[in-house]
Amino acid sequence: MPGVRRLARLSYAAMGSAKKKPKRSGKARRKPAWAKLADEQLLDLRLCDLGLRIEGSPVERPLLKLFSELERRGVGFRPHYWIAQEWFSPDGVPGIAIPFYLLHPRLKSLERRFMGEVEGGNADSLMKILRHEAGHAVDTAYRLRRRKAWREIFGPASRRYPRHYRPRPGSKRFVQHLDSWYAQSHPTEDFAETFAVWLKPGSTWRRQYEGWPARRKLEYVARTMEELRGQRPRVRARHHVEPIRIARRTLRQHYAVMVRHYRSDDAEKIDKILQRVFTNRRRRVRQMRASTFLRENGPTLRRRIARRLDASEYLVQELLDHLIGRSRSLRLLVRGEKRKAVRRVERLLVVLARKSQKGVGPWIAL
Repeated sequence: MPGVRRLARLSYAAMGSAKKKPKRSGKARRKPAWAKLADEQLLDLRLCDLGLRIEGSPVERPLLKLFSELERRGVGFRPHYWIAQEWFSPDGVPGIAIPFYLLHPRLKSLERRFMGEVEGGNADSLMKILRHEAGHAVDTAYRLRRRKAWREIFGPASRRYPRHYRPRPGSKRFVQHLDSWYAQSHPTEDFAETFAVWLKPGSTWRRQYEGWPARRKLEYVARTMEELRGQRPRVRARHHVEPIRIARRTLRQHYAVMVRHYRSDDAEKIDKILQRVFTNRRRRVRQMRASTFLRENGPTLRRRIARRLDASEYLVQELLDHLIGRSRSLRLLVRGEKRKAVRRVERLLVVLARKSQKGVGPWIAL
């Protein structure tokens, strides 16, 4: 959106039963030669030639933290993992694919340039996604989706996986964990999101979701995880799906495909409006970035619009985050008087929030 764009393009998954943890290297790793290349040169490098490893990368410690959280909750198995082009957890394979761009700052910068965001790019969002993928892992490892109670609570996992979904932001039938109301996209995503809320250390889900139909789902997860204590997973495949080591496309080809797939008609319309509100022409030396402007005025706009429309601040913040990401990607700058810019942004947010309240939020690509 992310918001979340592509957490389960290949579907949902399990984690392996082995207790293996990431190896921690005592030696400082050498910087890759490509780290000094200009973007245009880097884009012509093949994915398989990046030479990336999870050991010693920014992802290693979060994986260890995930394993610790699973252990404290009594989940007696661990996922295997590998480097791929996107976040996903494939059907029938107990593992998690980690996107390559998280393993080096240069690759993060490139991801943000083309996609407008970095899914898992900071510690908080990375742990959120790992917990979500762990939910897919538990589902497949123990074949939970085959259970009658699972289907009655979350819906049939066999339901066709959509290319896009349109969330209902005000619904209390789903937990709120990842951005873009991701639990609403498919029954398996609903389970993974619910599991992630349950798994988070210090989670106050019983109080937070009091009176919500979503609480029944959380109670099911808590009850089922207790039943599974000490049981070995039924699915223990350990192979890797679409690992980056066999990806022959260049970074340039990769991003051409990604941008083409994840840009929707709604997104194009919002971009055009943002380009009218702001500008990409620098007229003075210290001209403020539109993304900075939106962040600074965000809290006031969020509260004002939430009160005006009787909407949740969470909903307005989701919309704000999207505008901030797109403004950064488009390299927009504030033009004219800031007061006028605030009014223009407020009008745009009001329109978007009203559409979302009516259950006609933007189509979100999966």
